[in-house]
Amino acid sequence: MNATVYLLALATNLLCCWMLLRAYFHVRRRLLLWSGLCFGGLALASAMVFVDLVIFPKIDLYLWRLGISVVAMLLLVYGLILEQP
Repeated sequence: MNATVYLLALATNLLCCWMLLRAYFHVRRRLLLWSGLCFGGLALASAMVFVDLVIFPKIDLYLWRLGISVVAMLLLVYGLILEQP
C-alpha cells in the first residue's frame, strides 16, 4: 500500500513538471520554467522516497532526499524573486 502512494506522488509530480514545462515552451514565461524545474526536483525526491523506503529499506537516504527537496524549493523561490517587477 505504501509503495502505491509513493508511486502516485511521483506520478503527480512528473505530470505537474511536464505540464508546466510544456506551458513554458508555448508562452515563454520564466515563472513557468522555475515552477517546472521545482516539480522536476520534487519528482526526483519522490523517487528517492520510493527507493529509500521500498527498494533499500536498510539504507538511510534521508539526507539525500532532504537535500534534493531543498534544492527544488530554492529553484522556485529564486524564480519567484526573479519575476518581481
